Amino acid sequence: MFGIELQDGWTIYIWLISGAAILVGVVFGIRWAAQNEQFDEDIKYLVFDENDKDKMTPEEFAKSQKVNADQEKRRVEVLEEKEAAARAQQ
Repeated sequence: MFGIELQDGWTIYIWLISGAAILVGVVFGIRWAAQNEQFDEDIKYLVFDENDKDKMTPEEFAKSQKVNADQEKRRVEVLEEKEAAARAQQ
């Protein structure tokens, strides 16, 4: 039909190459996530703010506030690192 006919047994190689490419992509994705602080169990608290105090226990609310403060501190640190890197390139 298309002028291309592969011999029997070639499909396994296509599957192997596809599987290997997927595994390489997964490894790079996990590596990126680990380097960019994506494996944080407390990330669920970042969606809460002062208006959610009545929906949480006092312990959860305190944890939420601490996580938000820590995240904001880390955000400032990352922005300062980026600014320092930008100045170093100039």
